[in-house]
Amino acid sequence: MNRRAKVVAVYLLRRRRRARYWVHPINVARQQHGEFHRLVMELRLHSDLFQQYFRLSRELFDELLARVGPRIAKMDTPFRKAIGPAQRLAICLRYLATGDSFATIAFSYRVGHCTVGRVVREVAAVIWDVLLPDYMPAPSTEDWRAIAEGFSQRWNFPNCVGSVDGKHVVIQAPDNSGSLYYNYKGTYSIVLLAVVDADYLFRIVDVGGYGRTSDGGSLYASAFGEGLRDGTLGLPEDAVIRGSEHRGPMPFVFVGDEAFPLRRNLMRPFPGSHAPGEQRVYNYRLSRARLVVECAFGILSSQWRLYRRVMGVSPTTAETCVKATCILHNYLRVMTLRRGQRTPESYHQSGDAGDCLQGCSRMAANNATREALRVRAHFASYFSEEGAVPWQVRP
Repeated sequence: MNRRAKVVAVYLLRRRRRARYWVHPINVARQQHGEFHRLVMELRLHSDLFQQYFRLSRELFDELLARVGPRIAKMDTPFRKAIGPAQRLAICLRYLATGDSFATIAFSYRVGHCTVGRVVREVAAVIWDVLLPDYMPAPSTEDWRAIAEGFSQRWNFPNCVGSVDGKHVVIQAPDNSGSLYYNYKGTYSIVLLAVVDADYLFRIVDVGGYGRTSDGGSLYASAFGEGLRDGTLGLPEDAVIRGSEHRGPMPFVFVGDEAFPLRRNLMRPFPGSHAPGEQRVYNYRLSRARLVVECAFGILSSQWRLYRRVMGVSPTTAETCVKATCILHNYLRVMTLRRGQRTPESYHQSGDAGDCLQGCSRMAANNATREALRVRAHFASYFSEEGAVPWQVRP
């Protein structure tokens, strides 16, 4: 058999295999035996189990479905009936909540493997687009002031408008990517760079940075980092800290660890593990405020378990899913607070909350300006004098 005949034979064989089933017999019985039509319907009778399964209560699931349903609905065709919007949302949330493979979810819901991947990508993108204006809008100047008030009251760090950090989201090694996604932990990842407020809400996220990039590099390449350099974030004008009028107006700042550069509006710790006097107190107070973002990452990874697995998807799909979980984190937290229900504070002790101890050894080569050094020195002096709190002094 010559080469041309072999090519034709392979083509015909593949074509025959693709046309073997229009819908696999296993999937024909989806409405009778599929997980959505059996188990999920039973779970609606048990609110606690429903929430464990989807990470959303029945009420929040239905409200989310009302928001995204018109955007994710598909039309039936003469050949087969489309998967309904409720089931499409269920498939997406189940993947985000567990990180199970597409094949596992496909067998459970009795749909095609490729169908699960397409549903997850499409629904996750719609969730981000629909919820973004209400649950993660770009902060205005008044929003920054409100965030600063929250940090002052809850975390004793005045003029702080956000805690900044990066999280590596582990993915399988992308094809032909070389070392772009290979990080210092020895895994392949994309970077989630986040700014979190005093209530553990994500106010700004930048997703998709290469795993090999440091947190400082991710900040520099992000739109947030560009706005920080250009002064286009809409931060309030410098303001006097209450009880510290003699120090004059102080800038509003973000707080981060040693991986970030020191800037006028971005504070990092003093270097060294044995900083003296005022510097040690400043490092403690900054670390206390900075842990908010670590706690938010801990809540995120406890709520959406795909972060605890290697995501076997492309970087683009992983980015879409990460953004969906971030906006769902805000949606769930805001709606829970509005209804006066318990929030998952217990998650703060798990997940990434311990990463702060490991991250303290990471250093970034920075050329700090004199103005940034002066601002940090003023904060250090304030925390040791009129801004001191009883528990910052250890015996």
